[in-house]
Amino acid sequence: MGNSTEVTFFILAAYGDLGKMKYFYFSLVLFLNLTIILTNVTLISLIFVDRSLHEPMYMFMGNLFINELYGSTALFPMLLLHILSDTHEISRAFCVLQCFGLHTYASIELCNFAIMAYDRYLSICHPLHYSSRMTSCKVCSLVVFIWVSSFIGYVITLSLQLRLPLCGNIIQKVCCANYYLVKLSCIDTTINNIYGLFNTFLSVVLPFILILYSYANILIICYKSAKETQGKALNTCVPQVILLVNFAVSATFEVVQSRFDMTHVPQFTRNALTVYLLACPQLFNPIMYGVRLTKIRTALKSRFFQLTQNKDL
Repeated sequence: MGNSTEVTFFILAAYGDLGKMKYFYFSLVLFLNLTIILTNVTLISLIFVDRSLHEPMYMFMGNLFINELYGSTALFPMLLLHILSDTHEISRAFCVLQCFGLHTYASIELCNFAIMAYDRYLSICHPLHYSSRMTSCKVCSLVVFIWVSSFIGYVITLSLQLRLPLCGNIIQKVCCANYYLVKLSCIDTTINNIYGLFNTFLSVVLPFILILYSYANILIICYKSAKETQGKALNTCVPQVILLVNFAVSATFEVVQSRFDMTHVPQFTRNALTVYLLACPQLFNPIMYGVRLTKIRTALKSRFFQLTQNKDL
């Protein structure tokens, strides 16, 4: 064991000295945060009040938008605080809490994409059995399972992390991440690494297998179907595929950044990639679904028209 100490706080060294630019970054991030809150809350409210959207696909979307708000709560308050701060210190308790929020957010995000892909697979490939297979009860069960399994998975990760004595308190990130805390350990972390691989298989590999299986079958059906059927299928699947690819690519960048020496890459670029991974889905998901899906656009226009009429009266 190395020279372990009782670590009560961490220093997020990736911020550096922002100087007067911190006010520009603060305004930019604050605008991004407010936009994320507005877009996600709007669509969550729309799905909740509009009975025409009380279908499995839109209920899963609503769960996705709720998760975006959850993820933004784990990221933005501390990010905004540290942009204005000159010390960039975070207590161990808040650091662990942020790790929990960000990691469970990412797990729920990917699992929700997998369930949405499976829902589209049932709807397109087994339309006659869709209503019996994807009931309201099953939708609720799947949503609860996604959240509970993600929380349980990371609680185990957290318990393994908290047992480690630490030999430092400097994290080269703009936010806390479990991998960086484990790297500060003074003792062997084999158990953490083994469980990390196991949890990655459950929360990343299995959802990706389900996603690939679902979309592979959808493509086969589309290839054999008439053009009208192909158009309907692609109209609902394309937004999910685009958002999934965006999430996967940005997550890959983050993994590469944390596992390999990236000191040759400017710190600002690395910080931007981290914020991109965490904030981009929260902003793009509601915008993409709001723009691409006709039923959501129609419901939005209808609600907006009702509001303007009520004001005129």
